[in-house]
Amino acid sequence: MSARGRSYRYVGPVELKTAVRPGGGGCRISSAADFGSWIAEQSAGELAEPFTFVVGMDGVLRLAPRRSEHVVCAGGDMVLSAGEISFMREADRWAVSEVSNQSTGYCPDITSWSAVARALDNVELGRHSAFTHEVVFRRCPDCQEHNIVREDDFVCVFCGSGLPAAWNVDPTA
Repeated sequence: MSARGRSYRYVGPVELKTAVRPGGGGCRISSAADFGSWIAEQSAGELAEPFTFVVGMDGVLRLAPRRSEHVVCAGGDMVLSAGEISFMREADRWAVSEVSNQSTGYCPDITSWSAVARALDNVELGRHSAFTHEVVFRRCPDCQEHNIVREDDFVCVFCGSGLPAAWNVDPTA
């Protein structure tokens, strides 16, 4: 793990990764001006629902429409975090209203919040002190399926085996 935190490679369905195109991916938001330009282009309908986001290995926030795949938003690359994010106008600036690590393609740990916080701070967006909705991902050591742990029940929904307390989704990490 680097000083920036753990990195995550895509672990989702292979067929979704085939949608990645060179030069594609989410809109890079590396400054307040970038965000201002991007948000001005969004319709009221788009702003009413969350956006797909990733934080790239360069620490830069990338945004795409909600129904975009995280792996496409990331250009197929590894990420420092991924999930869904919503924005609201707060007095004289934009702020994050909700943010989660909900990405079944990357399955980032909740500890990836620090990368998200740095990326949001870099573009001067108001933010929470943690994910507003934390998703706990684990890989079953027995059947190898990816699970979302609900209500602290660390049991595989596919085979009933116990799931580890520590993040283990990517066996190469």
